[in-house]
Amino acid sequence: MALLFLSCLLILPVLLGLGHAIQHYCGCRFSQGIAAKIIMGMAGISLVWTIAAFFVPLNTYTEMPVIAAGLFFFIKEKLYKELYYVSKRDGALLLMMTLIILFSSSFYPFILDHFGYYVPTVQWLHNDGLVEGISNLDLILGQMSVWHIFQAGFSGIADPFLRINSVLLITYVLYIIENKSWAQLCLVPFFLFFTQSPSPDLPVLVISLIILNEILNGNRNTAVLFSLSVWVFAIKPTMIWLPILGFLYTIFIVKASFRKMAFGIFILILFFFKNMWTFGYPVFPIALGDFGISWKPDSEVLRLSSQYAVQKTYDMQYSYDAIQKFSLIESISHWLFLTGIKSAIHISFVITLIIFIIYTIIRKNRLLTCICIAVIIKCILVLTFSAQYRFFIDVFFVVFFVLCQPYISRKSALSICLGLSIASIGCLAFPSALQAWIPSFRPGSFMGNFERQQLYRPSIYHYHRFRSFKVGNLSFHVSEKYPFNFDTPLPAISESYIFEYARAGIFPQLKDQQNIRKGFIHQKLTPEQQRQVKQIMHTIEKSYQ
Repeated sequence: MALLFLSCLLILPVLLGLGHAIQHYCGCRFSQGIAAKIIMGMAGISLVWTIAAFFVPLNTYTEMPVIAAGLFFFIKEKLYKELYYVSKRDGALLLMMTLIILFSSSFYPFILDHFGYYVPTVQWLHNDGLVEGISNLDLILGQMSVWHIFQAGFSGIADPFLRINSVLLITYVLYIIENKSWAQLCLVPFFLFFTQSPSPDLPVLVISLIILNEILNGNRNTAVLFSLSVWVFAIKPTMIWLPILGFLYTIFIVKASFRKMAFGIFILILFFFKNMWTFGYPVFPIALGDFGISWKPDSEVLRLSSQYAVQKTYDMQYSYDAIQKFSLIESISHWLFLTGIKSAIHISFVITLIIFIIYTIIRKNRLLTCICIAVIIKCILVLTFSAQYRFFIDVFFVVFFVLCQPYISRKSALSICLGLSIASIGCLAFPSALQAWIPSFRPGSFMGNFERQQLYRPSIYHYHRFRSFKVGNLSFHVSEKYPFNFDTPLPAISESYIFEYARAGIFPQLKDQQNIRKGFIHQKLTPEQQRQVKQIMHTIEKSYQ
């Protein structure tokens, strides 16, 4: 916790300094206050590093100039004086919430994607930058979220513990205080569960609510709002409702020209290009928009991934063949009434969406109508491709904020926030109680107990057990008796993909054996390589016996 505090003391001034420079020299101001400058710093740095990652690794050599530039503007412009404008009352609230956030951040990471996706992605970006066709090595790596690019850039010096989300959540609390948007304070306790990992869910939830608040308050700086909306989409494409709302707000509410959306369109093009570089298609993981790129993943691997996504929709409670036989009514009923907590989430989602639609119809407000249309489009797309609750959880927060924002005072918000924060910390500190209360909440079984060392440094898992293999020109590592490669040396392949590649009759290979940055392609297995892969699969299976 103490080291996280020091990390924040370094990162926040850097972001504030660069955010101020972006606002001053580029005219990109979307709101008043310190928090707005920090968010502009996050967006600007992440986009610069996204471009840089095509050419160089995001290591200390790219981190140090950014830190130096941020601190230069922070000191030169005397931005520390802006803290004097925060009242003692608000300062005490900010300090209290900062301590709560940092304490929550110090617990062990427990989101499974942390081990199978977040950490490996950050490692690749830190060591090699954006690698062409890396999805051929491990499909999930083809996503390379802009948020993980941002995290990777700070992972050498400023944030080696990968807790950048705590910096964002502190910024969010500061924004709430500066803008007196007290309803949002009630949501902070729920976000504490995202601070132990560089989860892209937190930035898209937090920043979408900030943009929504600006729109509801009549902010007419549509150029910056639309650009930030597309940036959120680039972090996680399931947030497609936000750029749709930004477009509708720009054209039908503010009635600004299309030129206002120019930079947002640039970010969108950069997002598409980044995905085609790493994945082979414009939007991960959808195989739409085939430009004939030679390093796109094998069609059989994509088909198996699509089947897995369908099964995840039903919480792996039905086989793919069984799901395919469902009628439309059966598909809906089985999804609504799954065994466990996800059934309650799905039913709540449907009820929440119906309430929001009815509320919008009753209010007959153009802006509310735009928000509702954007949310409905997003829900249709998500339900069509993979109706997992984590892809539409933002709808709950959006509807709560729109409906409750006018009625929650500072005092009531503070009481709710503190009460729920205590409950959230209790769940993190005593995960066995959470598991007993909600047995079907699977991530609860991966939560670690509180340890005194957390007061000094955040808890981190170490495994570092792996085996090394070679197929063709590719030497790689596979975690031993564990499905993920969060601390396995690169290049690493998840054991499940070994079996998928064997089933598809292909295997990843280096384009250039002397330079891993030149990327990966997939090739059909030769008879000798088939024998090698069979031996690897036998070794993996034997390790579990």
